[in-house]
Order: sequence, then structure tokens, then C-alpha cells
Amino acid sequence: MYETILVPTDGSAGAEAALGEAVSLAGTFDATVHSLYVADTSAAQPETGYVDIVESFERIGEETTAEAVEDAERAGVEAVGAVRVGLPHRTILDYAEEVDADLIVMGTHGRTGLERYLLGSVTEKVVRTADAPVLTVRLSDEDEGGDEAGEENEDEATDDSAGTAAGTEEN
Repeated sequence: MYETILVPTDGSAGAEAALGEAVSLAGTFDATVHSLYVADTSAAQPETGYVDIVESFERIGEETTAEAVEDAERAGVEAVGAVRVGLPHRTILDYAEEVDADLIVMGTHGRTGLERYLLGSVTEKVVRTADAPVLTVRLSDEDEGGDEAGEENEDEATDDSAGTAAGTEEN
């Protein structure tokens, strides 16, 4: 059913929960997990040390995706890590197309606070525009409150794949 599962990550607890769900699915379907970190440079201005900011984001991305790949491989799942620079939702969609992802698994919580509400959720944008099905994974109340990141919350997952494929209506 699934051969390639894409898990965008920003290192948040929500992304960790999504990774756990993706690894579980990949184990079941003998799929490969692609962990993608997008260095979001949309807020960086060239006059504010843009190159240094991009390099810093890329280092963080390399560390984050390496950890995700290690987690997947410990579970016996083949995994690939990638870091890209750009607008997160657009870059996620482009990467999904590039690797022919059968499924995108994303946490519902990444960034928090006012910025999230002003810019809109990356997950929401991907759900609305992806050609591949998107599985969203919600954190439990305990995890949102600051418990350790990375706990799997399979019972908290919701499948938003209905309506995300091109040309389908939302149920």
C-alpha cells in the first residue's frame, strides 16, 4: 500500500509523534521513511546575515533528520534524511513529488504562539494542497503540556487523507 512515506520535521514534539506513526506504518508496509527538514528562510532578510542564518538552519536540519533516520533504522525501517531551503509547505509538496511519496505524515503542532496563527499552519497548507494522502498526528494533552518529546501517540492519530488528493472532495 505504501512504499515511500514522507515525514517533514522541525524537531518539535509534534514532528516526533508523526515520525513514530510513520515508522510504525513503514514497518507494517515495508516502506521507506523520508525525513525532511525545511530551512524556512522566509523571515530572514539579506541584510541580517542571511547566509549565516541559512547555514545555521541547515546544520539544525542535518542533526534533526539524522536523529530521525537513526530512530527509524533502530526500528528496522529503511530511512533517508534530506534538508532543503525554502517555504516549508511548498518545499514539502515539491519533495513529496520528487520522491513520489505515497503518504505524508505530519504533526498538527509545530511552531506555536502568535506566529502560527498569523502565518497559518504548514500542516494545514499541505493537507489542503497535497496530491498524496496526508496523515496528521495530534499530540496528547500531556505531550502538549511539556512532557518528553518523541512519545508515540498512535491512538491520537487522525487520518486527513480524505479530500487531500487532487480532484477529490472533502468528506
